[in-house]
Amino acid sequence: MSWDGSERIATARLGADGPEVGVQGLGCMGMSFAYGPTDAGEARAALERALELGVTLYDTADMYGFGENERFIAPFVRAHRDEVVVATKFGIVMDPADPAKRDIRNDAAYIRQCAEGSLKRLGVDVIDLYYMHRRDTRVPIEETVGAMAELVAEGKVGRLGLSEVTGGELRAAHAVHPIAAIQSEWSVFSRDVERTAVPAAKELGVAFVPYSPLGRGFLAGAFTNAAKELSDDDFRRTMPRFTGENAAANAVLREPLHAIARTRGITPGQVALAWVQQRAAVHGLPVVPIPGTRRRARVEENTAATRVELTADELAALEPIAGRVAGGRYADPGFTSAGRE
Repeated sequence: MSWDGSERIATARLGADGPEVGVQGLGCMGMSFAYGPTDAGEARAALERALELGVTLYDTADMYGFGENERFIAPFVRAHRDEVVVATKFGIVMDPADPAKRDIRNDAAYIRQCAEGSLKRLGVDVIDLYYMHRRDTRVPIEETVGAMAELVAEGKVGRLGLSEVTGGELRAAHAVHPIAAIQSEWSVFSRDVERTAVPAAKELGVAFVPYSPLGRGFLAGAFTNAAKELSDDDFRRTMPRFTGENAAANAVLREPLHAIARTRGITPGQVALAWVQQRAAVHGLPVVPIPGTRRRARVEENTAATRVELTADELAALEPIAGRVAGGRYADPGFTSAGRE
C-alpha cells in the first residue's frame, strides 16, 4: 500500500449530536499500565504523532495504574485542549494492596467521587466523554445513568458512554439520558457484541468504540503465548485466550489474516483493523476503534489501515474465525456483557 504517512484520517461523529472525531482513536492504557515496561518519551511522541494524523479521540480510565494513566496523558490533553476529545471511565475498583483484585461500583456517590478525581488528574474542566467502565448489576442502570446525567447538567461532563453493556441495558440507559458511544471488545476474534449491542446502537444512533481491535496485539503477531513471551507484570498473561493450549489453537486461526496481508503487502494488524473499520458499513453505524500503542511507528501503521478496504472474498475468509476461538475474553465472564446475554 502506497502511503507517505502525512494524510489525515477521515472522521466520524460520536452520537447524534456528539463531537466529530478521527475515525480511529487511540487507547492510552498501555502507555503506563497493564502491558509491561514503557518508554515514556516514545509514548508521548506517539500521542503527538497520532494527533498529526487526525486521531482526536484519546481513551483512558481512572483504574489504569490507579489514575497514573490520566496523569500521563494530561499534559498532552491540556496542550491540545481544543483539538482532542478525552474519554475516561469509572466503575472498576482496584485494591492497592492487591492489584489483581477487582470490584465494580456504579452508585451515585462513587460516580461523583471518580469524576472529581479524573477532572483533577487530567487537569481539565470538562470530561468530554465519560464512560461507565463496567456494569454493577446491584445498581439499576437507570440510577447509574441518572447520576452521570447530573454531571452533564453541572458542566463537568460533555457526553455519556457505556462499556460492556447489552442491547437491553443500552436502551434502558438511553431512555434516561442520550448515550453518545458504547465501548466493548470487537475484533475478528471477538464478535459477541453483534448479538444485541450493535443492533441497539444502530437503532438509537449511538457510536460504537471497539477496544482491543487487534486482540491485545495477538492478531498483529506481537506475541503467540503470553506466559512464555510477555513480562511477569503483563495483564495478558491472565487472559484465557493467550496461554497454554488455547494460545496454540488460536495462533493457527491467524493464518487468513497473514495470507491477506502477504497478498496486499500490508501487515496482519492492518488487516484486523480494516475488518473492524468496515463494520461501520456492514452494520450501518459509526465505528471508531481505539487500538492501543506506545510507539509512533505503530500509530502510523494503525491509521494507515483506515484506508484499506477488504474485498468480499477477504471478508469471507475472516468470517468463521470468531466462532472457532478457544477461551473466553476474560478469566471472569462477569467483566463482559456476554456474561449477561
